[in-house]
Amino acid sequence: MSRPGFKRILLKLSGEVLMGDQAFGINPETVARMALEVKAAKDAGFELCLVIGGGNIFRGMAGAAKGMDRAQADYMGMLATVMNALAMQNALEQLGVDTRVQSAIQMDQVCEPVIRRRAERHIEKGRVVIFAAGVGSPYFTTDSGAALRAAEMKCDALFKGTSVDGVYDADPKIVPTAKRYETVGFDTVLSANLKVMDASAVALCRDNNIPIVVFSIREEGNLARVLAGEGTATVVTNQA
Repeated sequence: MSRPGFKRILLKLSGEVLMGDQAFGINPETVARMALEVKAAKDAGFELCLVIGGGNIFRGMAGAAKGMDRAQADYMGMLATVMNALAMQNALEQLGVDTRVQSAIQMDQVCEPVIRRRAERHIEKGRVVIFAAGVGSPYFTTDSGAALRAAEMKCDALFKGTSVDGVYDADPKIVPTAKRYETVGFDTVLSANLKVMDASAVALCRDNNIPIVVFSIREEGNLARVLAGEGTATVVTNQA
């Protein structure tokens, strides 16, 4: 599949990916494998920043559905993303990859605050930057945080690593005949509610002309293949 070339990308990973075969929490072996994927992409010459969800530890919307105050639950979810970011930082640095974590909730003892120009400088120096704590405010998902950071960092694309190999017109786990898109437009994603990312994240990428590349991160080595234009993925663009 022919895809445009990208140089600087933001990689969005769901927190659930870090669970591995566990039902909860962080699986060190899985985190180490994800770190190898990121290192391979960096070694191939790509500039990288990451956003990792927190659903493997705590999901704000789930807490709110069980009666918690939504804002309080969302702040707890943001803290979960910081834990995941620190785990990924540790795994990357064990591989010799210089990494910085920047959190939208200030916690100076463990990471830097989000400062755009400092993050740009880190990337220029060849470091991987992991953005944590979403946008720093409740009622926004880490998808929105990923779209925001991709726009701030002038990324060429937002890569979303999921459990499926692209965007389908129905859930392929439920509907065996579901059709996978090679490319699809932002407006189609929004009007058909295709569940690529939440609507505010899709709209932000659309308005800033940032393609979203959806692929399976669970396939070993797949990030490098997709970056090379060889793997299976769906590209969401304004041109589709």
